[in-house]
Amino acid sequence: MKVLVLGATGGTGREILREATAQGHSVVALVRSKAKAEGLAGAELVEGDARDEAVLSRALVGCDAVISSLGTPVSPFKEVTLLSTATRALVRAMDGGKVRRLVCITGLGAGDSRGHGGLAFDMLVMPLFLRKVYADKDRQEAVVRASDLDWVLVRPVVLNDKPAKGSVRAQTDLSDIHGGSIARADVAKFVVQQLTDDTWLRRAPLIAW
Repeated sequence: MKVLVLGATGGTGREILREATAQGHSVVALVRSKAKAEGLAGAELVEGDARDEAVLSRALVGCDAVISSLGTPVSPFKEVTLLSTATRALVRAMDGGKVRRLVCITGLGAGDSRGHGGLAFDMLVMPLFLRKVYADKDRQEAVVRASDLDWVLVRPVVLNDKPAKGSVRAQTDLSDIHGGSIARADVAKFVVQQLTDDTWLRRAPLIAW
């Protein structure tokens, strides 16, 4: 399978690229600057802005699926629109290119997972630092849900760079979720599996250790 990866230069994106390549997929990575894409060995690099539908359409040529691991910095005061704007453009480009499968990473705190991050996250981190970021993640998820694509929304708990454990818990029943942390490498493995597994099709599993 040929896969377009958005956000490939981030920590999770790099793990996704490695995992996808290890599973035998070919990868196209959309990057803002090839100069900043050091270490993305094995990927076909396309340079451009992820919010630009024309750039996305060009990157999608020959692709069978898309993984979005786009992220945005903490923004306590400034409005955040990158995630939803890029996702709107992506959905249009995928529709135009007849690419069906989209696996999109958002996070714990998006949609109905809000309030499950643990006391410090829910009462301090979210309202003080991440409120505007997660407002855009909510808009991003709404764009995906409203599309006709074969989508999976993946909501990992807080990411870390520890060694992979090799397995995750994926669930939509959040009654026992109160925060947690998970290795980027384990998230990457789960995300890549969703390219060919329909278990979570048109659902939003939260993944944790």
